[in-house]
Amino acid sequence: MAWYKPADVGRATRGLLADLGHGARLFLRLLALSGPALRRFGLVRDQIHFLGNYSLAIITVSGLFVGFVLGLQGYYTLQRYGSSEALGLLVALSLVRELGPVVTALLFAGRAGTSLTAEIGLMKAGEQLAAMEMMAVDPVRRILAPRFWGGVIAMPLLAAVFSAVGIIGGWVVGVLLIGVDPGAFWSQMQGGVDVFADVGNGVIKSMVFGVTVTFIALLQGYEAQPTPEGVSRATTRTVVVGSLAVLALDFILTAMMFSI
Repeated sequence: MAWYKPADVGRATRGLLADLGHGARLFLRLLALSGPALRRFGLVRDQIHFLGNYSLAIITVSGLFVGFVLGLQGYYTLQRYGSSEALGLLVALSLVRELGPVVTALLFAGRAGTSLTAEIGLMKAGEQLAAMEMMAVDPVRRILAPRFWGGVIAMPLLAAVFSAVGIIGGWVVGVLLIGVDPGAFWSQMQGGVDVFADVGNGVIKSMVFGVTVTFIALLQGYEAQPTPEGVSRATTRTVVVGSLAVLALDFILTAMMFSI
């Protein structure tokens, strides 16, 4: 006897397709409202401050310790092959290509994404969004669009800070503590890191991750059940879905960028 019923599978599939369609319509609506949102840049600026500046501490500390670990592990690995002078290149490429955008996006989902979901969910639970609609104010235009673009703009800036601080952390461990030649550390990095192929691809990744994580956070908050349990579940879904989406998109983008 089957452990499932065809009707249950059909109902679940129909619900999934409906959710995807609703999310796609909301995303297209946010893109259509880009002009009005950016014209009122004061609202976007406040969200950049809220999402970016308040996430700066965890991004900076995490980047520093990731740089420490890269400096240690990279040195002991390169020393086996007599290439310890390439430590700067290893640290820089690891950060600007992968760890900078990916780890920043994961931290962004846990810090800024959850706050966005909780904020929108509580506004829905308190019927503030419904009150705005009663006053002929579009909540997507007034509430969601500025937050969307604030997250999209803040994410690449945070990724750049993470990579820069991580490189400094690798320099502290490799040069100051272990004793790698500082000239070799910086010259290898300068000669081996390409602005467009490496840094540019990292910027593109961080922008894609910013769009993805911010949109997932806003969607979960906008569709949350207007109860404390519903808001808590939406906040959890933001972290889980956002993190999985970042890791999946990282594989796809890496395959596209570095196989061409």
